[in-house]
Amino acid sequence: MVPFGWRVLINAAGLFIVDWLWDSMRLVPAHPSIIGQVAAYLGIGLILAVVNLIVRPLVKVVSLPLYILTLGLFALVINAAMLELVSWVSSWTSFGLEIDSFGAAIGAGLVLAIITALLSIPVKRRDHS
Repeated sequence: MVPFGWRVLINAAGLFIVDWLWDSMRLVPAHPSIIGQVAAYLGIGLILAVVNLIVRPLVKVVSLPLYILTLGLFALVINAAMLELVSWVSSWTSFGLEIDSFGAAIGAGLVLAIITALLSIPVKRRDHS
């Protein structure tokens, strides 16, 4: 299990990489300075960590039949929905996450899941030792 603070940092780093790779998902900082951009990534990372901690498990339980029916591929739709939810919640703040379409959210969610899984490996290994 990755501690919450690490999860926020890993999400922020993953969002930075996805924002750099994916043109249809972008982070809009409150201030154009580097500090404003870092704060925006950390803010969106925090929102994503909270959504993944609270909302995602409930959605996974409710959609369990679809997970079984699609052999787990429904997880892509759940990842996209969580990103869309984060985009919607961040619209209430001075910074934001913009996603062009649900298809873009599916692709960005897949890339983000892979990146955050890879970035979590060193933290998980350190916890087990």
